Amino acid sequence: MNLSREKSSNSARLICGIDEAGRGPVLGPLVLCGVCFKDSDVNLLTKIGVKDSKKLISQKREELALILEEKCVSYKLIIISVKEIDEREVKRITLNRLEELKMAEIINELKPDIIYIDAADVNEDRFGRSINKLLEYKPKKIISKHKADDIYPIVSAASIIAKHRRDSIINQYKKEYGEIGSGYTSDSVTIQFLKDYIIKHKKAPPFARNSWETTQKIITEEVLTRKITDFFT
Repeated sequence: MNLSREKSSNSARLICGIDEAGRGPVLGPLVLCGVCFKDSDVNLLTKIGVKDSKKLISQKREELALILEEKCVSYKLIIISVKEIDEREVKRITLNRLEELKMAEIINELKPDIIYIDAADVNEDRFGRSINKLLEYKPKKIISKHKADDIYPIVSAASIIAKHRRDSIINQYKKEYGEIGSGYTSDSVTIQFLKDYIIKHKKAPPFARNSWETTQKIITEEVLTRKITDFFT
């Protein structure tokens, strides 16, 4: 799913930050965001309290996300469904490569001059080079760094919009399915929900990543193993 917004701008240089939310969870989509500000307006981000989304409470993220979407020159969201995440294994592409392809798609639409990216690859420079090869134009500069969302306010802005959108999606799941936790494998509430659902329905919920080891392990323990032992009872 792609969502974008663009407003008119003058010839000022466009600075873009790109980040994701939901790379590791077993539940819910992966959300990528690119957001652009004119270079003369980037200082506004620090003034309004923009920082790494993980360091903000949900209410503050929501407040800032709305401001950022209103004040930016343009932004684009790509929501990668659990189905697409799982299908990457059939297509033989890594999660890193999937992010590279989607981030390049964001950049090609927004066409910023300078781009700051939160690198997913252990080799941050390689991640930036891979994305650069996918671009349909030549930006002036691409900076690919680990923890970029903690270093560059423009990347923090992207992380806030992405995290807010993912939180909204998770909250919709909660309205339909009850408490599911954060969706992360480290969350005991999430794991208990996943286990209970699989025991009851003999399959994972539609918003679970079936390619994740956590899901596969629970299905093996609670469905497949039980079916085998049924022959001996």
